[in-house]
Amino acid sequence: MKAQLLHMSTPDGPFTILAQDGVVLSSGWTEKPGDLTGQIHPSLRPASFELVSGLDAISAAVEAFYAGDPAPAMQVPVRQLSGPFRLHAWDVLRLVQPGSPVTYTEYAGLAGNPKAVRAAASACAFNAAALFVPCHRVIRTDGSLGGFRWGLPIKQSLLAREAA
Repeated sequence: MKAQLLHMSTPDGPFTILAQDGVVLSSGWTEKPGDLTGQIHPSLRPASFELVSGLDAISAAVEAFYAGDPAPAMQVPVRQLSGPFRLHAWDVLRLVQPGSPVTYTEYAGLAGNPKAVRAAASACAFNAAALFVPCHRVIRTDGSLGGFRWGLPIKQSLLAREAA
């Protein structure tokens, strides 16, 4: 199965998207496709990809995010596979409002199991579709940032942008 690969310039650095048929498989702040393919579930991993100059609504959503409107990114279709809790937790992430980050404990509760804080954190860690599934909106209970695959400066920038 062939996917489309798009590199975009953003204020936070290069942003790359791997998509197939208008659905995001993986995305993040990198120029290296290999940084993205390992996060895609093996059954969804494309055999090859073609470099494209745009992805219609997907690239428009990234542009809208950086222009101050994060809402379109939550409407972009995303395809990820995992167990039932993680799949549900990824859907829940898309409901966390921009400018209102939640703690990992709150996130676990929103996902239906307040005691599953580690599982909620794992959902963030294994999220392949950064920005479109906004794991950057989850922070530690003490208000510190916690982790982020693409680096804490990018997480801080995304949160500051959404708070503005």
